[in-house]
Amino acid sequence: MNNAYFQVKAPVNEPVKSYLPDSPEKAALKAELARQLADQVEIPLIIGGREVRTEHKANIICPHNHKQVLGQYYIAGEKELLMAIEAAEAARAEWENMPWEHRATIFLKAADLLTGKYRAKLSASCMLGQSKNAFQAEIDVICELADFLRFNVYFTQEIYKQQPNNSEGVWNRVEYRALDGFVAAITPFNFAAIGGNLCTAPAMCGNTVLWKPSSTAVLANYYFMQILLEAGLPVGVINFVPCRGVDFGKVVVPHPQMAGFHFTGSTGVFNDIWKQVSQNIDNYVTYPRLVGETGGKDFIFAHESADVEALTCNIVLGAFEYQGQKCSAASRAYIPESLWPEVKARLETEISKLKMGDVCDFTNLVNAVIDKKSFQNIRNYIDYVKESPDAEIIMGGNCDDSIGYFVEPTVIVAKTPTFKTMVEEIFGPVMTIYVYPNDKLDETLTACDTATSYALTGAVFAQDRAAIIKIAKALDHAAGNFYINDKPTGAVVGQQPFGGSRSSGTNDKAGSAINLYRWMNQRSIKETLVPRTVVNYPYMIEK
Repeated sequence: MNNAYFQVKAPVNEPVKSYLPDSPEKAALKAELARQLADQVEIPLIIGGREVRTEHKANIICPHNHKQVLGQYYIAGEKELLMAIEAAEAARAEWENMPWEHRATIFLKAADLLTGKYRAKLSASCMLGQSKNAFQAEIDVICELADFLRFNVYFTQEIYKQQPNNSEGVWNRVEYRALDGFVAAITPFNFAAIGGNLCTAPAMCGNTVLWKPSSTAVLANYYFMQILLEAGLPVGVINFVPCRGVDFGKVVVPHPQMAGFHFTGSTGVFNDIWKQVSQNIDNYVTYPRLVGETGGKDFIFAHESADVEALTCNIVLGAFEYQGQKCSAASRAYIPESLWPEVKARLETEISKLKMGDVCDFTNLVNAVIDKKSFQNIRNYIDYVKESPDAEIIMGGNCDDSIGYFVEPTVIVAKTPTFKTMVEEIFGPVMTIYVYPNDKLDETLTACDTATSYALTGAVFAQDRAAIIKIAKALDHAAGNFYINDKPTGAVVGQQPFGGSRSSGTNDKAGSAINLYRWMNQRSIKETLVPRTVVNYPYMIEK
């Protein structure tokens, strides 16, 4: 009999392993990389706990060596998506009513499996499938994903504790139910942790989920799905359905039982989903919760008092780690004229040291962009700059897809703060700098705030405290995550809740309790201990 209150202590962030020479984690990771390169994997759909194979499948390749096939994955069609909806609906009542401590234990166990015996397997799959170096894979598919699982369990527990006040003779209570239907999750290629979080956060709150992983992150996402099943996730709670976006949009989004949509991806796709939901609003059982983190054009704004060494280091890391493919990657910078000669010289020095190549060579900081489509899009922007009189490439600019999809870390200097590469999202290793006159600070701040429709991340570099206050206030709505004297990347679960507004999303802050509220459906209960039996009120008595 459950007559106790079970408590999960506040978690700490998963420590990041360094992969130093001769360390056991480095040896294990290199061995696992070799194994996955040698042994191709076949990835089925997982619907209602069953492995499902279809007539359609595609190769999983290494972006840094596109001739290297890691395996194949099966692609769901309309039939399989309807099967997944049926499985989610069939599992819903039992999952929602499972005692909280048992739901929570599944995700805590998954975190321990992830950071324990499957650490090398998940890291290697992320490195090979998404072209991440060892450090980027470690902080993504291991540390951040484990943090999401552990912190979200704790956040959910703390939400459940919140109860209303009582008046005399009344006991007020709030139940935190799941949504009235299933949740659809569409997840991106750039962070395996986001894939894991977007499907598990709603599930943690008692919802069942259809999970469409990105085709270019399916390997690491599949291995995480296997971990969830090993941890005891009941069949049908999360259904793993790689598929075409058009089929997901045709079958899943307009379904009457679709009660929530959890998304990370492009602004355009999210806008289309929102329009589709509005067109189907009369058909839903309940108003769907739409939660999305979308595009960004993340900035670094330098004041004349900035520390040049810190500024240049963080421009390089903010713009070029993971090839500029982080949602938070710095892609535009505003540098005062007085600092530009020194900043330019230091950038040239630091960028010249960067090595680019295969992820299995641990001396490479930069690897490949995700696929041919992305490669071509980035090259188109670079070609545009080469032909424009309003900007010039001062570093990098070379692209080569003969072996893998490699784009050199590229620095552009634009003559105006509204140049194409200063305002449009590129999602690659391209940094555009606008050098502003020192006496035009206010005008440049206005340009930074208004030149794009995005508001995801941004950073200020300054030593002058008054300048920090001024710049932070001027850019108040320009970024949902704002950094002072640090790069605009690297948000940590439980420390910097992540998300932006404007065209960057609904700002429902992954990595905090705010996101979890979106997957809960409250019921308020008032119980009167001794009900009244008199109809008349005292005011009705006349002298």
